[in-house]
Amino acid sequence: MITAPQMRAARALLGIDQRKLAGLAGVSLPTIQRMEASDGTVRGVVGTLMKVVEALDAAGIELIGNDQPSRGRGRGVRLKEPPED
Repeated sequence: MITAPQMRAARALLGIDQRKLAGLAGVSLPTIQRMEASDGTVRGVVGTLMKVVEALDAAGIELIGNDQPSRGRGRGVRLKEPPED
């Protein structure tokens, strides 16, 4: 659904802090902090995750999953494949 690095990158693109994202999503600041401290995919109550995803979407963020092309125009951010050893 969404990863902790995606959440941090989305906030950076929007120029907002965790408190502002919590307000936009209607969730508590500790909830956002826990989500962003996760390893990999954020785990939590589905309804809460959806609130955050919907708030980011409403703010203009497109979340791009693995091997998923971007639907929109403009710039985006995606992590590169790690180099093989």
